[in-house]
Amino acid sequence: MATTYNNLYLDLRRRFREMGDLEPGRTARELVCSAAGKTNEEFVRDSRLYVPPETEREANALAERYIGGEPVAYLIGEWEFYGVPLDISDAVLIPRPDTEVLTARAIEMAQAYHAPRVLDLCAGSGCIGLALAKHVADARVLLGELDDEAVKICRRNIRRNALNTRVSVMCVNALEKPPRQMGEFDVIVSNPPYIPTADIDTLDASVREHEPRLALDGGADGLDFFRAICATWRDALRPNGKLLFEVGIGQADEVLRLMRSSGFGDVQIIKDLNEIPRVVYGTRWDAV
Repeated sequence: MATTYNNLYLDLRRRFREMGDLEPGRTARELVCSAAGKTNEEFVRDSRLYVPPETEREANALAERYIGGEPVAYLIGEWEFYGVPLDISDAVLIPRPDTEVLTARAIEMAQAYHAPRVLDLCAGSGCIGLALAKHVADARVLLGELDDEAVKICRRNIRRNALNTRVSVMCVNALEKPPRQMGEFDVIVSNPPYIPTADIDTLDASVREHEPRLALDGGADGLDFFRAICATWRDALRPNGKLLFEVGIGQADEVLRLMRSSGFGDVQIIKDLNEIPRVVYGTRWDAV
């Protein structure tokens, strides 16, 4: 039986609400638009038109996969973060609202420099570095990422946002000493893997079964990347340069101590919108 775009949307919204989706309308709209190859504006314009049978089948197939646990961002292949449209694949983490706290502070710090040089380390999709480049017009940003498939996503997102002249990507391992050819930075920002290895199997199935383990696993206590970056990447910062981390629940105090013991001063902690300590940042201090 033929159905309109609006009725298809309403049916999916009802199904998603019944399963407990907190934003069933957004999810339904995203999946219908993806199946139809329409923008949100085109969906509204065409809401009373009848849906081609193949589009209806595709929308329902996406809905079944979503109900089965696949995240929306992976199903539609894109997401938006801090006003930046991004290509997304299962090679990268889906950007989350918590990371906007880190991004906002990194933008604020970069704006204090003239033509700042910024490194987004463990870049994933490149969401933090690209948002910073978009909001700091004279910034030059390097996206540092280890995984080859994630590097490809970074390149696509640089092109998608027309930032080729100010943003580049390089394959680097955050657990190792930085390559000398990278040079020095005014700001290093990182949302590294920080989930303790044993805790990964307790995560929500949508994360545990679909998001890349490489981007989640922070070692036995979740702190491997913080230790390595504090110890070996300090010299990639210019004097008085800034290092900023996103941290997991319960990790802020330990990361603060790691930064202080590695020669960082004025180390601060910022809470997210849920009052959870989420960002730790400090300044490279050098003995006079």
